[in-house]
Amino acid sequence: MKTTMHGFDPSRLFLAFVGLVYVSLAFWCTILPEATAQAVGFELLSGSGQSEYYVVYGGLQLALGIAFLWPLWQPNDVGFALRLCFLIHTCLVAFRTASLLAVHEVGSTTYGLAAGEWTILIGTLLVWRLHSNSRSMAESS
Repeated sequence: MKTTMHGFDPSRLFLAFVGLVYVSLAFWCTILPEATAQAVGFELLSGSGQSEYYVVYGGLQLALGIAFLWPLWQPNDVGFALRLCFLIHTCLVAFRTASLLAVHEVGSTTYGLAAGEWTILIGTLLVWRLHSNSRSMAESS
């Protein structure tokens, strides 16, 4: 089922935006690892730490970005991508919130990431509801 609003599918557009955010973060962290690590309070001390940073902040974020962009090529996978986005951002928000309650002297970049994670989680819920409602309406027609 394809929900459209003036020729655009809001679910796919939302997921594409989230996907582009993750792909951008992956490249930013890979190209400028020292600067991005410092912005969130990391210090890349050794080759092992640098390798881990590349893998998690480069590779994993790139994979997430591709997963959220996937419905651009496979529209039938929108529901799965929305559920994945919800799962990931629920976990991120839960752990981020717990960390902000437990840890002191957190920098502004971390608060910005928290705001972005909450925004994506809430956006996912809204878009998922819109997507589910449009599918229900189409199935009852």
